Amino acid sequence: MIIVLAGTSDARQLALAIQTEGYPVMATVVTEHAAEQLQQAGVSVHVGRLTASQLAELLQTKKAKAVVDASHPFAEEASKNAMQAASAANVPYIRYERKAASIISEQVTFVDSYEEAAEYAAQKKGVVMLTTGSKTLHIFANRLLGLPDVRVIARMLPRKDNMEKCEQLHFPQENIVAMQGPFTKELDLALFKHFGVTLVITKESGKIGFVDEKIAAAKELGIETVVIRRPAICYGTVYSEFSDVISAVRQLVQREGF
Repeated sequence: MIIVLAGTSDARQLALAIQTEGYPVMATVVTEHAAEQLQQAGVSVHVGRLTASQLAELLQTKKAKAVVDASHPFAEEASKNAMQAASAANVPYIRYERKAASIISEQVTFVDSYEEAAEYAAQKKGVVMLTTGSKTLHIFANRLLGLPDVRVIARMLPRKDNMEKCEQLHFPQENIVAMQGPFTKELDLALFKHFGVTLVITKESGKIGFVDEKIAAAKELGIETVVIRRPAICYGTVYSEFSDVISAVRQLVQREGF
């Protein structure tokens, strides 16, 4: 059994690719929506967040041969839990991370944290479009909501828990864009124009995260973009191609048996 942390669309494709190669897979996901997609493809799923100890127990219970951490580049806690669990269960850890987007633009400012992005936006003022998800929304709400000459537009997945969080943080309904991606450059252009956006805040999620499209749309409209760099985590060897992950799994199986 190969356990795959599969919280993103490409991670779910990877889980299916590993299973297609003939290796039994169990994917761990957080949402029912992600679980349904995998189950429809015939992949076994565990739904719900796992602590390091819970994941270690799962690895032992399933007699896992490896854990493939294909979590989002910004899912720092999930990756740390996976590495800790793999060590505790004495199971090999394999990291897959989508390639970073190649960002070269004079209209892009890089920062190292959500807090730094929020502070930058507070100084710039204007209409700020957040495309950083709901998990860190409170950081921007605490710093930006209520400031004069600042309007914050929050774009996120159309989930009940996200809407409840917006309500708790007192985000006005007219400042919420609840949509499921992917977002094309054309759609980004339309949204930026509609709200009169003057600053876009995003994460360096990689090409699959459609960062290039956001920056291209902002650049066309003369809008500055703030990009939050990926967290610096020492994963060891990192693979960015499905074929490399599958080769690593194959080598483990050949060495240890299945």
